[in-house]
Amino acid sequence: MNFTPLTTIEQVDEIKGNSNQRPVIIYKHSTRCGISSVVLSRLERSWQPAEMQAADFYFLDLISFRQVSQSVADTFGIRHESPQVLLISEGKCVYDASHMMISYSSLRDKLQVLSNSSAS
Repeated sequence: MNFTPLTTIEQVDEIKGNSNQRPVIIYKHSTRCGISSVVLSRLERSWQPAEMQAADFYFLDLISFRQVSQSVADTFGIRHESPQVLLISEGKCVYDASHMMISYSSLRDKLQVLSNSSAS
């Protein structure tokens, strides 16, 4: 998985703006949570770069960057959870899942729907 570390509040604003041209996936990870590690491992094992190339991918270590995590929640109007995956498009969170509800196939399918609707 190729990702960009999400470490600043300014990046959150950039993500919101950039999502008007290209979807963005944010994975919020807790280094202190066993479930977060399990979910990340599942994503890493399933990840197919060709299937996910339509989106930019950001990784947020929410223990190290708590203020950034809060900014993500505030900016996109979602409740903070951990682990959590968000799909951002046109400045809005169009899909989010947390804990064991996070699945590669669901994320891939949501991204594919977005890609198909923007191609129309």
